Amino acid sequence: MRPAAASISLACLLISCSCIAAQTPATEQSKPQTAPSIHQMYLDDQSEVPAGKPGGIAPITGEEFNARGEVRRAKIRAMLANGDVHTGADFHDAALLFQHGETADDYLLAHIFAVEAVIKGDDSSKWLTAATLDRYLQSIKQPQVFGTQYPLDPNAPPSTEPVDPHAGRFKGRTQSPFNDQLLPDTLRLDFCVPDLAQQKQNLATLNSGSYPGRAMGAPGCKR
Repeated sequence: MRPAAASISLACLLISCSCIAAQTPATEQSKPQTAPSIHQMYLDDQSEVPAGKPGGIAPITGEEFNARGEVRRAKIRAMLANGDVHTGADFHDAALLFQHGETADDYLLAHIFAVEAVIKGDDSSKWLTAATLDRYLQSIKQPQVFGTQYPLDPNAPPSTEPVDPHAGRFKGRTQSPFNDQLLPDTLRLDFCVPDLAQQKQNLATLNSGSYPGRAMGAPGCKR
């Protein structure tokens, strides 16, 4: 090859390589980000839930929490449609995310997810199976039957305490509507739900301004 032709070829090669190198970062930036796993969405939800711990302050307001939750639930619906929800742990995490929803359909789907988690061997979802059913029943103006829900009492006197949009509220709670005679305590314990006597103590603890902690579940059960 002649020297002039060789110089031209080498220059073209260098220009071509530099163009490829320049394009690579842009191509990498254009790649879609990997969607978060169900478990990561569950962890994010748990870190943001208002007053998740006694005296706890959430990093975001309740309105922001609900908005982020709806985005997560939409992602789970898409994953479910694509057949990307498989394990008992997946269904447990999905159930809790829908338990934190805002509609009766959210709670009904949460219940189905929790049942599926138990079917797939996740015993820690037993309490969640009961809780999602109770929340669904109360959302359609029917009495809960296990006694897992302690919603704010609409008939309680208005609170005089300052409202913090980042914090939950323990006082002014009720279990109503509650059909506490439908199930025996033995069946509640099978679902890792405490007996009626413990539930009364839990309600009193909440209305004193504290959180019952582990007493919200039956002894020896994992939630």
